[in-house]
Amino acid sequence: MGIDHGFSFPKAYFDRHGLEADWETFLIDFKQFWPTDERYTYVDFARYGRNPTGMMRQGERKWRRRTEIAAGSAKSVFHFDVQGSVAKSTHAGLPWLLFVRRALRERVHFWPFDGWTPDPTKHVIAEVYPRLWNAQFPAHDRTPDQHDAYSVATWLRDADAKGELANLFEPTLPAPARALAAYEGWILGVTSDVVEVGKKRKSTKQKVHRTEGGSVPTDLQTYRNTTTPGFINRNNQVVIRSTGFAGNDHHQKVFVLHCAVCDAVYGANGSDIHLRKCPACQGGAPGLRFRPA
Repeated sequence: MGIDHGFSFPKAYFDRHGLEADWETFLIDFKQFWPTDERYTYVDFARYGRNPTGMMRQGERKWRRRTEIAAGSAKSVFHFDVQGSVAKSTHAGLPWLLFVRRALRERVHFWPFDGWTPDPTKHVIAEVYPRLWNAQFPAHDRTPDQHDAYSVATWLRDADAKGELANLFEPTLPAPARALAAYEGWILGVTSDVVEVGKKRKSTKQKVHRTEGGSVPTDLQTYRNTTTPGFINRNNQVVIRSTGFAGNDHHQKVFVLHCAVCDAVYGANGSDIHLRKCPACQGGAPGLRFRPA
């Protein structure tokens, strides 16, 4: 069971509201102010209703959990009312996690809050981030939501068939990150690209499915917008994500591209994506900076 919303909040939230660094304690406290598991109780009622209790338990839209930073482009659980937001789904879903935990405590393992290695006799409930995997599979006629679900299920099935699934539950993380994850949570599939808290993380190179010789299957060309994550141009350069940073062309933003031939990762203006060549192996123009200095 993969749930596409945050399972917990950043450390800064715990600090602001004086909460114990314990996940279940957090869930119990959260439900008191955001009772979105109750009948006819919606997230916006707690935000703007006659009794906006949620106003007493808020965070900042710039706050992100360690796992969201590691994932590269995951949005903050406090970033409401924007495209791709997980804030509303997270605030709606957290009380239900407490409900399931209380009802099925002996039968489920909430990863990693109940430990990094799941009990093989229990069902595992884990948080996933579809963007980690959805560019690896052709979308065909699926809607974006359908394709996200398909990509997660297919990737996990393939990892299981290769005997790699167990490794996902034991990411190689430094001690500070593991300590945070005990109550901040972790996204399944985010593994060893994190260094000690406070240091700049290594680049994340998202793999794409490709055939022998570096060519990409033509059915991946189902992405029509050149700035859509997963789009592949004629030179086998793949769009990974938008950074939101200004480019060096008029009114352009920097996008992260990945070369499916040599695995280089670099930044490019959105206007250049359709004709971009890899600066590492195809003689293309130098890539643009896509992370803050």
